[in-house]
Amino acid sequence: MTPDHPASSPARLLLLEDDPAIAQTVRFLLEREGFRVDCRGWLHEARAVLAAGEVDLAILDIGLPDGSGLDLCRELRQGPLARLPVLMLSARGEELDKVLGLELGADDYLAKPFSNRELVARVRALLRRAQVPAEAPVERVPGFVVEADGSRVRFHGELLPLTRRELGLLLRLLAAPSRIHTRDSLLDAVWGQDADSSDRTVDTHVKTLRAKLRQVRPELDPIRTHRGMGYSLE
Repeated sequence: MTPDHPASSPARLLLLEDDPAIAQTVRFLLEREGFRVDCRGWLHEARAVLAAGEVDLAILDIGLPDGSGLDLCRELRQGPLARLPVLMLSARGEELDKVLGLELGADDYLAKPFSNRELVARVRALLRRAQVPAEAPVERVPGFVVEADGSRVRFHGELLPLTRRELGLLLRLLAAPSRIHTRDSLLDAVWGQDADSSDRTVDTHVKTLRAKLRQVRPELDPIRTHRGMGYSLE
């Protein structure tokens, strides 16, 4: 998680973009909106910034001189900053690239060229959702233990390294395990009604959530798929 800082302090953003012209434009835009922006053009530089723990949101380009922003996104989701909001910013607008980014744990994806207003709106939305406490389950489900603040879940004693979206989905399923949750209801509850996402987004995150549960108990598959309807927790 990101470190605490006064509510009046501006949000701190990491911008990983190797194109100097784009980086300068985006940095100026975000700083004009009141954000603090640390702009980097190399993966190793971005890793050093993240290691210092002074970031509230990361904006990652895909194509970089020393690798891919997708690699960094994957690293984040497997480490102590697993719930850091991540916005992928790339010239690649194909659906496959977008799905891949979401599968690796990105919270949002914005293809170039983009409007200044849309970028700022996406950043503000991600920061706002990061401050909303996760919904706590209303029923106890065998094998799952949710911490008091709803920020972490243990499965058969093992702490699950969940992204914010995966955590939101799991808590939603835990809240009513006997109910079939439609994809639309999960999308609205976890991503928000104004999110630029689709049913495929829900399916992708359920897939990654299942994989993390199987890492703890390979023989169990507590998330049940109801074809044409949605998901439930058994």
